[in-house]
Amino acid sequence: MKVPYVEDKPTQGGSAIPSEDDLGRMIRTTVDNWSPRRGPDWSDLMVRIAGTGPPAWLLYTTASAALVIILVAAYLVGSALQLGALAPQAIPGHIQP
Repeated sequence: MKVPYVEDKPTQGGSAIPSEDDLGRMIRTTVDNWSPRRGPDWSDLMVRIAGTGPPAWLLYTTASAALVIILVAAYLVGSALQLGALAPQAIPGHIQP
């Protein structure tokens, strides 16, 4: 939206400042008449993201390393807290023949 240049000192014969009603009407008209130029362009968006992001091999390597770290940490925490199948299993002490 272009805004006209406004001087600090008012001059004779300059453009009048619009009233609040006029300004509100202009904004409402602009908002009511606005419509998007076209729908979403997903293919163009994906091409732009792919062109600016990291290379795919780096992304997949980092994601794989993060997954391995998460799984190892979960295993260690589960073992330390003796959760689920990671807990020591009870062995019957008296086996009768």
